[in-house]
Amino acid sequence: MAPRTLDDPAQLAEAAARDAAARIRETIVMRGRARIVAATGASQIAFLERLINEPGIDWLLVEMFHLDEYIGLPVDHPASFRKYLLERLIRPAGIARYHLLDGERDPADVCRQVGARLRKERVDVAFVGIGENGHLAFNDPPADFETEEPYLIVELDERCRRQQVGEGWFASLEDVPKTAISMSVNQILSARSIVCVVPDRRKAEAVRAVVKGQVDPMVPASILQRHPDVTIYLDRESASLLAD
Repeated sequence: MAPRTLDDPAQLAEAAARDAAARIRETIVMRGRARIVAATGASQIAFLERLINEPGIDWLLVEMFHLDEYIGLPVDHPASFRKYLLERLIRPAGIARYHLLDGERDPADVCRQVGARLRKERVDVAFVGIGENGHLAFNDPPADFETEEPYLIVELDERCRRQQVGEGWFASLEDVPKTAISMSVNQILSARSIVCVVPDRRKAEAVRAVVKGQVDPMVPASILQRHPDVTIYLDRESASLLAD
């Protein structure tokens, strides 16, 4: 695991987008197409804005999979991750092949159907973040490090749900769904490479635990230490506790 620290969130987003774009372009040259996993949330907005403007990517050759989604949340809700991806990545980039997690349908069916498509071929690049509670996707602590299922129905812990309120996606804790569909830890780790984008001081404690601590289901993203090709992009604020 290779942390890279940039001066501020804008430089972080630029560096991560350049890296991600290079990986997509190289994969298309080598294989004729690329499969990616896209994360959402406030921490990914600037990164995705830069990524869709990186030159030389034929987005018609990119197939995108969805990392996680709330159960029961309408697609037109401001916090819907389907809405987020359609507005910030799929439509502006012109991605034609994408697989969204419909949290308004039966979640077990969604896990099976999208999971079957995902399992057909290995993901080339996964874009992820780290939650304030150390979560990876919506795998809150204690995370399941054993399952080989591609998608899981998960319970969201209170700290995760409070983060969503703090970021402005919901008006109150009561408004945040308690369950979600999440890509599993092992499915994320199966990607050929991982680009992890983590700005902001409020993520500093989680970053320290992920980078400096032991691999532990109570710090789900610590499992990234076991991946052979993962780069974590930090700004000075999110990296501020690494020197302790």
